[in-house]
Amino acid sequence: MSGAKSSWPELVGILATLAATQIAHDRPDVAVEVLPPGAPLPPGYNAERVRVFIDNSGIVSQTPVIG
Repeated sequence: MSGAKSSWPELVGILATLAATQIAHDRPDVAVEVLPPGAPLPPGYNAERVRVFIDNSGIVSQTPVIG
């Protein structure tokens, strides 16, 4: 998907459920992973994945990006 969205800085500070819904709407071709603090991260880049890092309140804490 050339020219497709690859990062979502506007989602920092909102609920993870809303962020995941927006990412899935923008990029239905990728899998969304919501990760709480301290979650183990498998190494490696995956062009079909977006990781959403959240805080203990379920709020997005970092810009979600493809990878």
